[in-house]
Amino acid sequence: MTRPTGSVENKSILVIGASSGIGAAITLELAGAGARVAAGARRRDRLATLAEQAKGLSGEVVPLELDVTDDASIRSGVRWVVERFGRLDVLINNAGVMLSGPILEADTTEWTRMVSTNLLGTMLATHAALPYLIDSKGTIVQTSSTSGRVASAGGGVYAATKHGVNAFSESLRQEVTTRGVRVVLIEPGFVETELASHIADPETRAMAAQLASSMRVLQPHDVAAAVHFAIAQPEHVAINEILLRPTDQVR
Repeated sequence: MTRPTGSVENKSILVIGASSGIGAAITLELAGAGARVAAGARRRDRLATLAEQAKGLSGEVVPLELDVTDDASIRSGVRWVVERFGRLDVLINNAGVMLSGPILEADTTEWTRMVSTNLLGTMLATHAALPYLIDSKGTIVQTSSTSGRVASAGGGVYAATKHGVNAFSESLRQEVTTRGVRVVLIEPGFVETELASHIADPETRAMAAQLASSMRVLQPHDVAAAVHFAIAQPEHVAINEILLRPTDQVR
């Protein structure tokens, strides 16, 4: 992807879901472009490793332990970022789990976990950060999925959470765009991350692995480059939606 025309240098950015995969790649991409990035997630050891990887980059990566399913944890984390950096310019909601499987045989506690993380967590983080982003005329990036457009058998609840993220993001955009806040929806197709490894149902996990092996999947840095491109645009330019699939992905 073509590199952005603007700059994220010295911007204060909170990446939620930063400990691996797309979130980690976004963190390093933006820190490499001179941004000050708070890397938020639950896994403290992964965050420490990420901060170590960022040494020598032109920006800064600061680990921030938080739980996106806990409203108090999110609000405390957002306040900490503002106190540490003096402002908040960009929120990137990237935390997510994919616990796919047939509806009939489902463990419904997995449904609760997906809704709490993928959808409600995004909503809570947005609500906590929004006053600061209005002050800075900042940007909110919401990580969705092609599953937010097309639902498939075995992925009903995951798709429902991502359809919810899409709907929430469009409503949010209409509410805040006149206040100078940009909302960016990123919808990746198959990406080589650990997300599918969390699927408990063996048949669904095998099907996901087979689909991934049948194509040249996206890499996390491909998605990170798209995020960088979107948030580095001039203030009068809002890239509201980026859909990116592997060339080989049919739907």
